Amino acid sequence: MSSRFVDRAVIHVAAGNGGNGCASVHREKFKPLGGPDGGNGGHGGDVVLVVDPGVHTLLDFHFRPHATAGNGKQGRGSNRNGSAGESLELKVPDGTVVLTEDGEVLADLVGAGTRFVAARGGRGGLGNAALASRARKAPGFALLGEPGDARDLVLELRSVADVGLLGYPSAGKSSLISVLSAAKPKIADYPFTTLMPNLGVVSAGETVFTVADVPGLIPGASQGRGLGLDFLRHIERCAVLVHVVDCATFEPGRDPVSDVDALEDELARYTPALGGDLAAKPRVVVLNKVDVPDAADLAELVRADLTARGLRVFEVSTVAHRGLRELSFALAEIVERHRAEQPPPTPAKVVLTPKAVDDGGFSVLPDPDDPDGFVVTGARPERWVRQTNFGNDEAVGYLADRLNRLGVEEELARQGARPGSPVTIGGVTFDWEPSTPGVVGMLAGRGGDPRLEQSDRVSAAERKEARRRRREG
Repeated sequence: MSSRFVDRAVIHVAAGNGGNGCASVHREKFKPLGGPDGGNGGHGGDVVLVVDPGVHTLLDFHFRPHATAGNGKQGRGSNRNGSAGESLELKVPDGTVVLTEDGEVLADLVGAGTRFVAARGGRGGLGNAALASRARKAPGFALLGEPGDARDLVLELRSVADVGLLGYPSAGKSSLISVLSAAKPKIADYPFTTLMPNLGVVSAGETVFTVADVPGLIPGASQGRGLGLDFLRHIERCAVLVHVVDCATFEPGRDPVSDVDALEDELARYTPALGGDLAAKPRVVVLNKVDVPDAADLAELVRADLTARGLRVFEVSTVAHRGLRELSFALAEIVERHRAEQPPPTPAKVVLTPKAVDDGGFSVLPDPDDPDGFVVTGARPERWVRQTNFGNDEAVGYLADRLNRLGVEEELARQGARPGSPVTIGGVTFDWEPSTPGVVGMLAGRGGDPRLEQSDRVSAAERKEARRRRREG
């Protein structure tokens, strides 16, 4: 079976889940209750995409689209932490672009060894030994491990080539790349011979550059006609585009100028996913097959018209090897100029954006499905809910303490929540019961808390008694 070229694949990645923490109490002879000793759960493994120069197609993902990393192990007693889940590395070709299903670009993987974490593993839950404190000396619970990320991603390969060859089927692109480089593409005289991009390496003096041809580009390709739309992405990174025109075609209604116009129209209609403007790239026109007398005459006839448009024109023959040296050195000059204009590579930087002083890390909004309810969102409260074992009352109380310290109760009261109001956090809904004195005071109205009123009465009585003693003394 012949190998297949696949430059687009949809994959389903699932990182490993974190292991649960362990709730354990140390026991030995004469020490039946030696304190908590439950270990932490291990973190789940990541799913990572890694650029490998030895991989040239996304074929493996076409047949095996599901990728799952290992789960973290549960913690155990005697302070034994669970082992971390094994991460999964997926090898991808140089030039792979990672997108969401909606087309948002997440990563552009260029350069051997470039890595992208496609799905991050879940955190392991803390054991009761790590949860012990002066206020809670012997926790009878542990935190659950978090689930790992799971999502669908689109992988698209955009060839890393300096020169892109464009042209109608059978215009001679494959023949041109075979004589300019050592590439040996399949060549025949019928439409759509090339069903995958061919890449070749060209040496012109001291300059070495890569050339790729885009198969089957015909009018309507940018709207999905033919094969062109599938492969237009391969020219997004090119420094220069070369129109390869067949001057010896016998197809009615075809001539070099109309061919160039049709190809330019398709390029103008195509929107690169990586941004930029294809129309701004330098253009070169290759009038091919001038070894045929009629083709040579036609090339001479249209050369002035194309040159007047600001296009550099070269007459070549891949059969007779005419004009190839001039073409290769001209392309090398453009590529060198493009490389010189690129900013020098800089090491990746981590940008830390400080949070606002009043950013509590959560928000409280009215529940759109319940006029009396509220929805709490935020990374921390949602993570805490996922880590809570709601079958353990002590664990639920620990969750309530964490939410109180974060300020969730106070914000709920400020927005009008009343005892019994349904509150949803991370998909879990419960009836809210305020537990902190400050929040109770807010609900009773300023100065309306009976405990505050009682405190005021006691203070007044003490002041009255102090005045009486001073008079008597």
